[in-house]
Amino acid sequence: MGSSGDVVQQEFSAGERETLYRVIDARRDMRHFVPGATVAEDVLVRVLQAAHSAPSVGLMQPWRFIRVREEALRASIAALVDEERLLTAQALGAREAEFLRLKVEGVRECAELLVAVLAPDDGTVFGRRTMPEQMALCSVACAIENLWLAARAENLGMGWVSLFDPARLAALLGCPPGAQPIALLCLGPVRAFYQRPMLEQLKWRQARPLDELLMQDRWAGD
Repeated sequence: MGSSGDVVQQEFSAGERETLYRVIDARRDMRHFVPGATVAEDVLVRVLQAAHSAPSVGLMQPWRFIRVREEALRASIAALVDEERLLTAQALGAREAEFLRLKVEGVRECAELLVAVLAPDDGTVFGRRTMPEQMALCSVACAIENLWLAARAENLGMGWVSLFDPARLAALLGCPPGAQPIALLCLGPVRAFYQRPMLEQLKWRQARPLDELLMQDRWAGD
């Protein structure tokens, strides 16, 4: 929809719908990338534009993406991830050793490393008076999902890494007060996509079917 009163109608074919659902179904959180590979600049622009086309509450567009190009900076970020990986393993108790055997990120190997940052609050009230923090986070998450789906349509893998201390990463990136990194996004060519989510394949956790999570009128179940 364009400006008020200006409606653009676009019908999608059955084949186009099928492609969309196939891309959604084929999206994976990737950890294994082709070392030394690259992403063409025009492709990177396309997937970032897809992210920027995401909806946001009150049209606040609270996402910022930082493209990490310096090798020393990437190494420092990887070190932060390594530290949090060990702390996470310790917090898992009996599953510590099992967790440490998992490959949980591709920060060093991916062709492009992007950081999704939640921008400082701009004071938007429209649509978020009662949930200001949540609606800002949800808006950034929508942008990340758009990026993920666009990457998959471009036959690129993407992995969302959350193993880091936000304050320390913000300091590394020179973020202003109030800005918070929320995702390390590893992007690049992969040799193959996982047939199922990696954590399912490795029997770490099994996804639940929709009918167990869909309720009617009121909360029911677990």
